[in-house]
Amino acid sequence: MANSSFGLSTNPLRWTIDPTFYPTARLAMEAPAERYAYVAGLAPDQKSRSDALYVVDVDPSSPKYGQILSRTDLPDIGDELHHFGWNACSAALCPYAPHPHVERRYLIVPGIRSSRIHVIDTKPDPTNLRIVKTIEPEELFKRAGYSRPHTVHCGPDGIYMSALGAPDGGGPGGIFILDHYDFNVLGRWEVDRGPQELAYDFFWHLGHDVLVSSEWGTPRMIEGGLQPETLLGAKYGHQIHFWNLRKRKHSKSLDLGSEHQMVLELRPSHDPTRTFGFVGVVVSLKDLSASIWLWRERSGDWEIKKVIEIPAQPADAAHLPPLLQGFGAVPPLLTDLALSLDDRWLYVSCWGTGELHRYDVSVPDQPKLTAVVPIGGIVKRTAHPSRPAEPLNGGPQMVEVSRDGKRVYLTNSLYQSWDEQFYPDGVRSWMVKAEAGPDGSLRLDPRFLVQPGDHRLHQVRLEGGDTSSDSFCFPS
Repeated sequence: MANSSFGLSTNPLRWTIDPTFYPTARLAMEAPAERYAYVAGLAPDQKSRSDALYVVDVDPSSPKYGQILSRTDLPDIGDELHHFGWNACSAALCPYAPHPHVERRYLIVPGIRSSRIHVIDTKPDPTNLRIVKTIEPEELFKRAGYSRPHTVHCGPDGIYMSALGAPDGGGPGGIFILDHYDFNVLGRWEVDRGPQELAYDFFWHLGHDVLVSSEWGTPRMIEGGLQPETLLGAKYGHQIHFWNLRKRKHSKSLDLGSEHQMVLELRPSHDPTRTFGFVGVVVSLKDLSASIWLWRERSGDWEIKKVIEIPAQPADAAHLPPLLQGFGAVPPLLTDLALSLDDRWLYVSCWGTGELHRYDVSVPDQPKLTAVVPIGGIVKRTAHPSRPAEPLNGGPQMVEVSRDGKRVYLTNSLYQSWDEQFYPDGVRSWMVKAEAGPDGSLRLDPRFLVQPGDHRLHQVRLEGGDTSSDSFCFPS
């Protein structure tokens, strides 16, 4: 059973609008800079200790800049923290489902392996976090029929969460909703799922009542690691799906082709008058390349095309993990994307080759590469500028961008069982920051390198919101 809500604020409503809710993306870009980052930490073996949520000082004027300020350990072992998000955000201002009296206060933190969900309070002290509610797996199974919760998005009318599959580890995966106020599981979101079976990420075009979802695999296909036979059989996800957001019905699937395996992170345009977005593909069976695809609406219908291809890099088999030795190359392994709030800059994590790419997407179907920052990587092991003699492993994995678009935060752990396959010497975790110049440049901040010893770092959320946390219902 879920814990009672007595640990929550006795008055969860505000009589004034939360100042971190912004009607438009432009207003969000003009907001004060973040002081703190909240970072998910997973125990490397999922046996010796529990996972934790870290608070990191990201204020350059602070004497503790780049340091861990606190760590909140979860009570159970084996959750495997992955993605998480806010209970409420700028979407609460949408005119068709307004909830202006909720506030951005609680972090909704699911365990992708345990299916347990923690609600964590960031107030009154944003550096002293408190677990105020736990939703046990059985509650999710019973009410939604899903397990392995993944993406969290604060919507206009509730907290939307994706799930990779069913309680038995099979499919289908999908989306469920928590209510805004006491975080009860309301149930499965889909009324008519159509042909959709696999799930992963989702996001939306709120101005057009459209939800978009992507595909990875069922829990059975991923939890023990990447399955070579499943990959070579082209059985991982290779489609994106479009839905009527209000009717909760599937409307269209776009197949990228079975060669393109693991269609993961979705990044739609932030301006609600625009109808385009980018999705990343982890690997091509043809040549190990990664790719980025543009979806867009044309004449009332949706289409998709490949706009960026990132090739694999040749490598000596002796320097490769067993999984890759037969290929003689390092795949980029594109595992995350971030789109700036002005819809101009796209950031791409290449976890295998150890690179962060920056593209100018002012013209969405004609992206231009403006910068590449190397750090870590399966073969290169590029060091951080603050410690040039210390090779780093892992590679840019989760990427998060500040609201004003000037700061880019990176962590290097993907998923516990997959970490071991691609970095068998063990991912030694780090978090770094890059400064993004208006000219398209990128530079690692030599003052910012966070290296916790006990956990591997994954998702980053920023105080007051970031480029992937909020949705906007009013044009800039």
